Amino acid sequence: MKATPESAVATSVVPSPNHGERIGGPPNLLILHYTGMDSAAAAIQRLANPLSEVSAHYVVLEDGRAMQMVPEGRRAWHAGRSAWAGERDVNSRSLGVEIVNPGHDGGLPPYPDVQIAAVIALCRDLVSRWPIRPAGVLAHSDIAPERKEDPGERFPWDRLAREGVGHHVPPAPIRDGRFFAQGDAGQPIEALQAMFALYGYDLAVTGTFDARTLAVVTAFQRHFRQERVDGIADSSTITTLRDLIAARDRPPPPSP
Repeated sequence: MKATPESAVATSVVPSPNHGERIGGPPNLLILHYTGMDSAAAAIQRLANPLSEVSAHYVVLEDGRAMQMVPEGRRAWHAGRSAWAGERDVNSRSLGVEIVNPGHDGGLPPYPDVQIAAVIALCRDLVSRWPIRPAGVLAHSDIAPERKEDPGERFPWDRLAREGVGHHVPPAPIRDGRFFAQGDAGQPIEALQAMFALYGYDLAVTGTFDARTLAVVTAFQRHFRQERVDGIADSSTITTLRDLIAARDRPPPPSP
């Protein structure tokens, strides 16, 4: 890989050998991760180790520095077993950004402002150069809800959206009322599962609120309704999902 990063936001290149050919077209998804390790050095070493068989296109450090590890045109190995909107080779159709943070096992500390500013700048650059729509900017937990939790419920998705990165709506207020939880079954669960599948989550419409549905609801809350992450499909969760679908599918306003 050439020593000059492809993004002007990155300041260095630390090449990883862990990549291959893309299949199926250019990336149309941008997946954000946390490293989930004790230090940036340990994370970078792992991402560059051929034995680890993992990598990402970019890594953003706590101090705001960003480095490139895999060429954007190549298939990095960051998504693992995952799916979104019917796409099961997410690595081929995505760019991956690792954000240095010890993650849930390390107490999920807040992301520093300077780090988030760098993530926003990098993501804005990437979506400006690749065919990635706002709703294609996703969490690792969105595409692998039963396996992953990153970047977690403390990641400021609302701030990213305000600065032009990702798709977001104000979460509906949490109120008492009817809710659905694991073990429930019937037509309302079918409708709930269909809404999640319509948005892009890999969820079969079975009519049973099973473990997979619980994982999807939890992942959704981590991204879009962060005040309470409990896997229960309450009215706030369902209304927020409805509003996201409506906002995503709404045609853009006409040009002045």
